[in-house]
Amino acid sequence: MGTYIAPELVPLLADINTRPAMHETPIAQLRQTRNRIGANDIHPVRQVHDRQIEGSQGHIRLRIYHPFETTATPSVLLFFHGGGFVFGGIDGYYDHVCRVLCDQAHCVVVSVDYRLAPENKFPAATHDAFDALGWAKAHAQELGANPDQVYVSGGSAGANLAASTCLRARDEGVRVDGQVLFYPITRYPDPPTESFLACSSGYYLTGKDILWFWAQYLRSEADRRNPYAAPSQASSYKGLAPAFILTAEADPLRDEGEELARRMTADGVPVHATRFAGMLHGFMSFPTPSAQRALDEAASWITATRASA
Repeated sequence: MGTYIAPELVPLLADINTRPAMHETPIAQLRQTRNRIGANDIHPVRQVHDRQIEGSQGHIRLRIYHPFETTATPSVLLFFHGGGFVFGGIDGYYDHVCRVLCDQAHCVVVSVDYRLAPENKFPAATHDAFDALGWAKAHAQELGANPDQVYVSGGSAGANLAASTCLRARDEGVRVDGQVLFYPITRYPDPPTESFLACSSGYYLTGKDILWFWAQYLRSEADRRNPYAAPSQASSYKGLAPAFILTAEADPLRDEGEELARRMTADGVPVHATRFAGMLHGFMSFPTPSAQRALDEAASWITATRASA
């Protein structure tokens, strides 16, 4: 391995590299074990409750986090978990991320338990994501939040869904006020990026994992060119909500996230792009100082964007 790894992650990476890769693990086992990886502390918020809503294609389970009360009305932050479109959920390790953003960014966070592949291939998850956006906007006041301050966010595959939701919202005339994308997967790796080649093995998320996840999610090669499946395929990003895009140095997805940031900027979208040195894909779910700094930066961006709107 030639890519720099921060000392705080070296023991964790050594442990991860003794385990079977994700693409070599049965899906049922992935869903049972990977959800338990991550921070163990329970960051306090005022209230957490689950709710089931009716989407266009069936029931969608949500977990709603309420911040402590202040004189300001909270914003809404819709959150989509990671897991390669295959595993993860509202009970998983992104619970910590949702709690911190709820508290530090003063948002009612709506975490979405979208349908998973391969049982539900594209576009099932994108429909659930967009339906959840519509519900959150319609019910913001009921949740005690501002319906004119609605953000979308997610990590990895969830960041893909957040970006896809923003594209569809723009295309259908639905307002979104900001998008917070943590190490997004944005394109099928053909051709592969430099970071995909440099970090394809030994850095937690492997190149074979990524190809396998895409194979579970997409129905056909045509889906690779659909911008709602692969946001890098969009012909234009004009009119999109401001974006916070975070990447990790030792992540095969690094270059595609940074390319998305450059293209959005070129199309006039206000973008805050930040790369975390020596970090792995998914590092925000681990109890490290860098994970907290990343959450601090994201929360500060939401707060500043809200204030300048």
